[in-house]
Amino acid sequence: MEHPVASGPQHDRTGYLAAEAEADEHLIREAETITVALGRMFPGLCEVVLHDLRDPEQAIRVIENNLSGREVGDSATELGLARIADPQYPSVIQNYPNRFPDGRPVKSTSIGIKNAAGEYIAALCLNLDVSVLSPVTLALSNLVATDAEHREQPLENLRDRNARELRRKVEALAAERGATPRSLSRQDKKALVGQLQGEGYFDWRDAAQTIADLLGVSRATVYNYAK
Repeated sequence: MEHPVASGPQHDRTGYLAAEAEADEHLIREAETITVALGRMFPGLCEVVLHDLRDPEQAIRVIENNLSGREVGDSATELGLARIADPQYPSVIQNYPNRFPDGRPVKSTSIGIKNAAGEYIAALCLNLDVSVLSPVTLALSNLVATDAEHREQPLENLRDRNARELRRKVEALAAERGATPRSLSRQDKKALVGQLQGEGYFDWRDAAQTIADLLGVSRATVYNYAK
């Protein structure tokens, strides 16, 4: 004897929740495709990350063109948590300043993704590595400059230097070699460190660590280059 399939409010509710979850998952899978495509459009320049806000402890679902060193399964950022807590949180936060863990400047945009119920279930984040563009900016400035009288003279030896000034100096020296600080050859990095030392930049207490972060090498390597 066949038994009738159970039906009623509870059964209908379970079916509704299952369908809703399936729709949310489909939406996130579509966002995965967009994430990968955007990242591959800007290799070496723009990191694109998809956060699954349904699981904030393991939110990163896809990270394409990884520039921040994070991994799939890492937790949500502060913006992600804010969206989880408040469905009225702005859906787009655009062109805000940010930084990668190694200090490189970033321009970021975060786009919240809502399901049919109006709940944030994901966020698509783009992180543009602004430091990569510095050599291009400097090259264009040099191209249109009309007064190059003192360009070859060394800068004066100022003792009150800070990290921002040091970063500009390193990026400028790398740009003169047609590269970014991290993409320089070992020989060019060694020459760059030697020039910084000769101009007194090592007088600043944290200079060696800052230079190491900019060049993508260890602090010990910087000191070896400086010998």
